Amino acid sequence: MPGLRRTLAIGTILTLTAFSAACANDAASSGDGGQVVGLITKTDTNPFFVKMKQGAQQAAGPRGVTLQTFAGKQDGDNEAQVQAIESLMSAGAKGFLITPNDSKAIVPTIDKARQQGLLVIALDTPTDPPSAVDATFATDNYQAGKLIGQWAKAKFAKDGKPAKIALLDDNANQTSVDVKRDQGFLDGFGIPVGDPDRIGDEHDPRISGHDVTNGNEDGGRTAMENLLQKDPSINLVYTINEPAAAGAYQALSAAGKEKQVTIVSIDGGCPGVGNVTKKVIGATSMQFPLKMAELGVDAVARFAQDGTKPRAGDGKDFVDTGAQLVTDDPQTGVESKDSAWGKQNCWG
Repeated sequence: MPGLRRTLAIGTILTLTAFSAACANDAASSGDGGQVVGLITKTDTNPFFVKMKQGAQQAAGPRGVTLQTFAGKQDGDNEAQVQAIESLMSAGAKGFLITPNDSKAIVPTIDKARQQGLLVIALDTPTDPPSAVDATFATDNYQAGKLIGQWAKAKFAKDGKPAKIALLDDNANQTSVDVKRDQGFLDGFGIPVGDPDRIGDEHDPRISGHDVTNGNEDGGRTAMENLLQKDPSINLVYTINEPAAAGAYQALSAAGKEKQVTIVSIDGGCPGVGNVTKKVIGATSMQFPLKMAELGVDAVARFAQDGTKPRAGDGKDFVDTGAQLVTDDPQTGVESKDSAWGKQNCWG
């Protein structure tokens, strides 16, 4: 029996060592060996999160911290983010930045991290409730949606035609980003938003329907195909982001409807701005992921140095990192920049 116990103990140690190595290999690190700061994004393929990672990496070295980065396999992958937080707690991180894949489901794990003394900052996507983190650095997603809604309303009013709207949202989890962008667009267009905690009311006759895209091109194409089957008269498409918009355009082109439908979106990535130039997207709201990440790393570095927690200028814990409407078809009463400006300021 002693020999058996010894064999089991060795096997356990080897298993734990292999698990620790796997966690370390899943995380990309950068910095100069200082305090550990984590960045956990929804995915590592969306250009928005790629740029966010670059911003965090650029900020880590000058601030004397070591950055460890993690990502979900796809939008909605909460379990990978839970594992990432647990890895950072085990690594003795001072804090981390996270774009939650599930704003509610991630909260218990964030609570555990904060109880251990880690500073937690949400980037881009607020948690539910927002008070689950120490601060949120993000686009005002309602305002970003409202800008493209206002632009679309002005365009359709000028053209004198009624709108039949398809809304291509993110995923079934309905994160706060999904809800705020969707409702902001509807508000900007002049449609009641209904339940403040869910994507917009489908009962308005101008809305043909909603479908989910998982924030990617394939999802956008499939969602657009589904909605066109239900209502071929759709002439205005809201998309959660620009990859979904590119997929929607593919479906519209395949149906011979690309010149009859206006697409509006949110992101400000370089491919998306290029699609504004090509008239694939009528207007987009640009956001600034590099700024989010740089501010986030700086906040955790300051916390590690002297315990200071971030606060916005008005004393609140939400820091608006800005949004800018980009279009080559400006509308009266809606402030915008053209795609030439967009190409100088885009990301990805």
